[in-house]
Amino acid sequence: MARKLKVFCYSDGFHSWTVAASSRAKALEAWGVKRDLFKDGSAREIDVGPDKAAALASPGELIERGLSVDIGKVERTKAPKAKPKPEKPKSDAKARARVEALEAELDELDEAQAEETAVLEAEREALERRATALAKRQRKARDDLKARLKAARAKLSG
Repeated sequence: MARKLKVFCYSDGFHSWTVAASSRAKALEAWGVKRDLFKDGSAREIDVGPDKAAALASPGELIERGLSVDIGKVERTKAPKAKPKPEKPKSDAKARARVEALEAELDELDEAQAEETAVLEAEREALERRATALAKRQRKARDDLKARLKAARAKLSG
């Protein structure tokens, strides 16, 4: 089911543009603007006005009314297209060289990090061996001491 059409109006002070659209985003698209005109109050939804019926009769088309220029003149018009930002010229050779240099740097970083990880892994294994040996020595010392304590208690009782 299609969304209900709403009528939106935008004015730059010289002209008023009205459009029937299903959302604010669609209205902004019809006006050909990128910034949110509703946020700063330049555009609004309207319920009444001279151009509401004309906008509803042709959804998506702009209804332009002269306010300070061509006062009272009403016409259907196309939205001005937003100018794309000019792209900076690219030098393929420079860009390719930069990518290759960064890839080489990444490879070197990977190798260095792999070496660091291997060193830490070896240290971890050595620490685990030391911890196992320590636990074994402590267990043996405790068992020996408990055996001597048991013998001493047996002499005391008997």
